[in-house]
Amino acid sequence: MQIHELVIEMKLLERRLTLYEEKYGVLSADFYFALMAGELEEYDEFDETRTDFSRWKGIYETWKRRKQAYDKLLKQKKLIDTLRVQPAY
Repeated sequence: MQIHELVIEMKLLERRLTLYEEKYGVLSADFYFALMAGELEEYDEFDETRTDFSRWKGIYETWKRRKQAYDKLLKQKKLIDTLRVQPAY
């Protein structure tokens, strides 16, 4: 996958993450940390939050993998070489 494709996919994932962040009032990184630490187990009783949390976790993990791939590709090239639009002058 090319860098620009990763950027597009990450932005689409971020839009989906924003819906959960707005619904539950916390950022995805904080939610994920609490979930992985077992701090949200009490919400397993509720179907809606269990479903939401499962989806939110999956989307966030996918975003993290895309971000790691982006960072890796970006380190292999100069930023100027990755820009899709070059100066006209």
